[in-house]
Amino acid sequence: MADDETDNHRSRKVPSSRAARMGAFGRLATGVAGGVLAEGAKRLARGERPRLRDAVMTPANAMRLADRLSHLRGAAMKMGQMISMDAGDMLPPELAQILARVREQADRMPPNQLRDVLDKEWGKGWLGRFEKFNPRPIAAASIGQVHRAVTKDGREIAIKVQYPGVKESIDADVDNVASLLKLSGLLPPELDIKPLLAEAKRQLHEEADYIREGEQMMLYRQRMEGSERFLVPAIAEEFSTERVLAMDFIPGRPIEEMESAPQDERDEAAADIIALVLRELFEFGVMQTDPNFANYRYQPDSGKLVLLDFGATRAVDPDVAASYRKLLAAGLDQNRDAVRKAALEAGFVSEGVITSQGDRLDTIIDIIITELNRDGPFDFGDRAFVSVIRDEGFEIAADKRAWHIPPVETLFVQRKISGTALLGARLKAKVDVRALVRPYVESEPLKA
Repeated sequence: MADDETDNHRSRKVPSSRAARMGAFGRLATGVAGGVLAEGAKRLARGERPRLRDAVMTPANAMRLADRLSHLRGAAMKMGQMISMDAGDMLPPELAQILARVREQADRMPPNQLRDVLDKEWGKGWLGRFEKFNPRPIAAASIGQVHRAVTKDGREIAIKVQYPGVKESIDADVDNVASLLKLSGLLPPELDIKPLLAEAKRQLHEEADYIREGEQMMLYRQRMEGSERFLVPAIAEEFSTERVLAMDFIPGRPIEEMESAPQDERDEAAADIIALVLRELFEFGVMQTDPNFANYRYQPDSGKLVLLDFGATRAVDPDVAASYRKLLAAGLDQNRDAVRKAALEAGFVSEGVITSQGDRLDTIIDIIITELNRDGPFDFGDRAFVSVIRDEGFEIAADKRAWHIPPVETLFVQRKISGTALLGARLKAKVDVRALVRPYVESEPLKA
């Protein structure tokens, strides 16, 4: 967590009642609909045939979405983070930049709302338990905001305070975001997303359970014991409740600030993070599945990386790990048929995709195999091939026969992997990915 006290975000009360949150969603839907009509009229005036997808995904509508979700916080903002993060390179750059705001920080609670929350959790007079307590948060995210404090015995801690009402609104928020996506035309009505929504709700309820997160953080701290590269805070149990999570304050800078660091430092940090993801997948059998950049900090002086936020930690299904092992082994072996078969077995693609869009799928597979096996380290900053994959992916997605949602167990692991690649691209890192992957897959037999 940052050791500076800068604050560039607004203080807006979190809508905590069901009626207030429903009203906020209604205003968002109305604003987006108005934007769609205005954009459609402009395109008609230029003699163009307006497409719903283009009319919805305008910078103005993206700004409306980012602003409203940042105000709502909770599951609504978390879903927005997922959309912006998972889309990655698939969004036009100007829209990706706007939606990136949803990933960064929410508006903070005003002081009186913060006081009410802490009075309820700690009892009145709680300020007397601290030598110092900064009422201005050092970070604000989807589920809660973080404050810096010093206890009476001199321990410096970070305190994550959950926004009021977000835990109780998870199910409704997820349903409302899904309804917005359906109304916008961005989700095909024929696509059954009920299993995905059910899993999203389950995971968000887990993330809102700070007692569980504290336990997961301490378990992860044990896994990292003795690490020369990673730091994990320890819980401060005497200040932690179901809605307040207190832990050691570990100074660090946002990982994105490494963009200006020397190339070798960026390369080393990215390699360490990729290696950790591989350990999670193939050794721990447990993965912190939220790839938000804010969950990583770095210390310029020590060169160490700080790991934060363990609410999204979950067990990895052994079958999912086996599927990834097959995929990676096939890719390193430059075996297109084996990659296609492994992708089908893992549920990444359906038989419908192979039957109706097999040539386009093979084009994507060939590009990935080529990039993965180029001589030298993989250059995450070289994005020339991404536009080709994006175009082919859009063409596949336009075919109703290809519509398919992978198993939820795979989706959350893939989200972490995709987000890690996005971080590598942000740092323009160069990493010998093959050397990191090979020990985990070299014994995997290939069957095309």
